[in-house]
Formats: sequence, structure tokens, C-alpha cells
Amino acid sequence: QVQLAESGGGLVQAGGSLRLSCTVSAVTVSTYTMGWFRQAPGKEREFVGAISWNDGRTSYGDSVKGRFTISKDNVKNTVYLQMNNLKPDDTAVYLCARRQGAALSTLWVLYNYWGQGTQVTVSA
Repeated sequence: QVQLAESGGGLVQAGGSLRLSCTVSAVTVSTYTMGWFRQAPGKEREFVGAISWNDGRTSYGDSVKGRFTISKDNVKNTVYLQMNNLKPDDTAVYLCARRQGAALSTLWVLYNYWGQGTQVTVSA
């Protein structure tokens, strides 16, 4: 059973930074994609970014390009989301997810496994 566990959320002032982590357990395949999504109250789940575990290709949502960076540590089976220059609009629950295959899909319905989420709150 694949399990994902996020950590690193919290409260930060606008302009500040946070780094989220997502550790994946029970990895049995080598070709998969890790994605980050976020969901604010009353809003649709939004694609933040994704990384291919095989080759490290990344993709980002338009609202975070240039501010957020996804990276991975193959030894620790962990993916990171470095968030810089945070804005109040970035306030949401951030979730990591995994899907089999190398396509950097932006569609949350294509991801099979999800973490429990971690709250990020950015104050003005």
C-alpha cells in the first residue's frame, strides 16, 4: 500500500518562504510522477506542480511559476516543494499525490495516491 505523508506547512507572512516535504512509502515501481496540488475553501483543487521521478522533469502551474520549485531525493523517497515570495492567495491545504507513469499531468483525477495534506497560511 503506497502511503504519502506531507509536512512543513505553517503560517508565514507575505513575501516569506516555506518548504513542504512529501515522503512516499512502499514504492514498487520506478516510473511515476509526483504532483503537488492545493485547495482553498470553496475553490477547485489547483495544480501546483509535478516532477517525474525518473528524469526529474518538472512542470508548474501558471500562478506559481518562478516562485515555487519542486525537487526530489531518490534515496529518501521524498519530494519537496520550495515556496518563495508567498502571497495571501497561496493560502490553502497543500497535497502531494502520485501517479504511475512519466506524464506530468495537471489533472488531479489522474493521480492514484494522496497524502493527508498540510495547511499553508500566508498573512498579508
